[in-house]
Amino acid sequence: MNSTLSAGGSQGMGRLLRRVTGAVVLLCAWEYFARSGMYSPAITPPLAAILQSLGASLADGSLARHTGATLLRVFVGMGIATAVAVPMAVLMGRYPGWENLLRAPLNVLLPIPSLAWVPLVVLWFGIGNTATVAVVVYAALFPLLFNVWMGVRAVNPLWLRAATVMNAGPVALLVKVVMPGTLPYLITGLRLSFGRAWIAVIGGELLASPEWGLGKVIFDAKEFLNASVMLAALLLIGILGVLFERFVFQRLEAATIERWGMGARRE
Repeated sequence: MNSTLSAGGSQGMGRLLRRVTGAVVLLCAWEYFARSGMYSPAITPPLAAILQSLGASLADGSLARHTGATLLRVFVGMGIATAVAVPMAVLMGRYPGWENLLRAPLNVLLPIPSLAWVPLVVLWFGIGNTATVAVVVYAALFPLLFNVWMGVRAVNPLWLRAATVMNAGPVALLVKVVMPGTLPYLITGLRLSFGRAWIAVIGGELLASPEWGLGKVIFDAKEFLNASVMLAALLLIGILGVLFERFVFQRLEAATIERWGMGARRE
């Protein structure tokens, strides 16, 4: 047992070392590029300048407020997308008539990039929060919808027949068979939708010009040629994405799918 624990600890340290090494290599490559003289330091600032801008923005509280506004738009958009996508996916997966009705328009809308809607939603809703949230909803809707739809279709028919034999009604079938069987697809859909929403909200903030948001930080910094602030915002966006993946989605997966033996354990 001790040898197993030691092996597990060594593997964990090895994974951590590889991840840290990859990050260090990337940072060193940027530092070399910034100091190579290929471009002016004004547009390729070194790491010290980027971290200084990041620290200054955090110290005065402005970056925290911008980050909070962006996250709020993502959460609201994800909530609306989930409320729409999951029932629609269940209907499509359980009832062929709904699938035949909705599949064609969804296939038409799916290839359209979310940012292509920004000019229209600005015309419809004006600049600000509503337009940005609408873009987030559109971006997050389709990955979640298609994943849950495929999950509902993939539920083992034997489970459904067994539950029906035991007098399970439609609601019991949905709650106790369909949704638990769809859970791996649901979590995958949420993970993909969050990534799409994160991209869309920054693009929406760049184009729809709300008062607060990380996209607004990048846009304003571009107007004043402040590359260190732009890169500091991009660095924060990347860090937040990693934190959500590591501490939200992986833990959610571990608490459900891995715990119930429905998927391979993540290394």
